[in-house]
Amino acid sequence: MKKHLIYIFLLYTLPVFSQTDNQQLGRGFDQFRYYGNYYDYSDPTTINIKVSVWGYVKSPGKYLVPISSSVSDLISYAGGPDGNAELDEIRIYRVKDNGEEEIINFDYTGLLEGNQLKTNKVRAPNLSAGDILILPGSPKYYFRDWLGITLSIFSAIVSLTILILNITK
Repeated sequence: MKKHLIYIFLLYTLPVFSQTDNQQLGRGFDQFRYYGNYYDYSDPTTINIKVSVWGYVKSPGKYLVPISSSVSDLISYAGGPDGNAELDEIRIYRVKDNGEEEIINFDYTGLLEGNQLKTNKVRAPNLSAGDILILPGSPKYYFRDWLGITLSIFSAIVSLTILILNITK
């Protein structure tokens, strides 16, 4: 019985002990951890906050980031904006300590173009714990999309016309 337990132990632990330390695929677990839609970019040497990113980004979800992270850092952590994102209508949903809800509208394209630096408009707000960053957008249809929709409607009309002509004859 003891022999079987030793064989089972060796069978399960052999892959762990046979790995080499000089090879690594991607990032190590100590640098980045991923649990479903929860992303951990925390820094153990500073205070970390939990924020969420919703909308048209590559990886929406909840993020644990250092308190010094900016809105552009958070968008970068989320994989950047999707091609359909409207960067001039970014919103931050924030619940204050007294329970009051606040929505901060933010124009990211103005910041990218430098317009907000010349005028005294609101710059990128600082992130607080519990903030929800929302990147709105709408799907953009290209020629092949419009062609597919048009051909679908046209084929339905032709099929209905043929059906009506066959019924009336």
